Amino acid sequence: MQRLQINSITKTYSNGVKALNNISLNVSNGMFGLLGPNGAGKSSLMRTLATLQYPDSGQVLFDGKDIFADPQQLKKQLGYLPQDFGVYPKLSALELLNHMAILKGLLNKTERKEQVQSLLQQTNLYEVRKHAVSSFSGGMRQRFGIAQALLGNPQLLIVDEPTAGLDPLERNRFHHLLTEIGEQVVVILSTHIVEDVHDLCPEMAVMANGQVVLQGKPDQLTELLQGRVWKKSVSKAALEQYQQNLQLISTRISGGRFEVHVLSDTCPDSGFEPFEADIEDVYFSSIAGLIRSGKEVAAC
Repeated sequence: MQRLQINSITKTYSNGVKALNNISLNVSNGMFGLLGPNGAGKSSLMRTLATLQYPDSGQVLFDGKDIFADPQQLKKQLGYLPQDFGVYPKLSALELLNHMAILKGLLNKTERKEQVQSLLQQTNLYEVRKHAVSSFSGGMRQRFGIAQALLGNPQLLIVDEPTAGLDPLERNRFHHLLTEIGEQVVVILSTHIVEDVHDLCPEMAVMANGQVVLQGKPDQLTELLQGRVWKKSVSKAALEQYQQNLQLISTRISGGRFEVHVLSDTCPDSGFEPFEADIEDVYFSSIAGLIRSGKEVAAC
């Protein structure tokens, strides 16, 4: 069983932005969800784990080996789907995937052909395999990115916002594919889509401002909030008042009014109803600082 150990990783860019601030995580075989808003540091962490950049301090071990001491050894075991990736403008999906397979060390022609064709089938691109990848739609290009990440049967798979641009059918297909892969290898799913983590990941962490603010099992983290989340439909004027006086978790628009979720040990005001907390409440509570590292902050 592989294991990824991230120990006190810190990274500050030349413009002074501290993208990663003392990040520590332990990830074993299976799906691990990394949630966070844009700018939280998720992509910086993914690039660091893929050895595309080096941290200022800290250590990352994969299967007990320092990935920065021998990055080439890691890359033999790594599948990486970045948030954005470029393609050669004139190459077909078949040609480009075959080229990438050679770069990954798949030198046996028969084995390479079988794997390339299998991945094109799995990602529903086989029928357009002879079309230039540069002509693909955003969703098709994302599926191609998934295919290239799976070349070489990686033991560590890092996917950064993988379902961006996918329609519901494609997203569901990708979920099934990731679930199958995650039974045997370490898969890190970095996303801001809460449902993806809820549906796929037995373990998760939330990042905000370059730090891990919460980590654990989704069901256990959700249990922290049970009996403490309240909802109410309010006007815009009342919304501003509640934002000032209560611990507001989130605001959703429903039927032209605002549905607010509030964290409180007791009913916060007249008209509020108890609400069964879900992983979205956990996410918004953690990035707002209302729950942190598995411990609740006392309500007002």
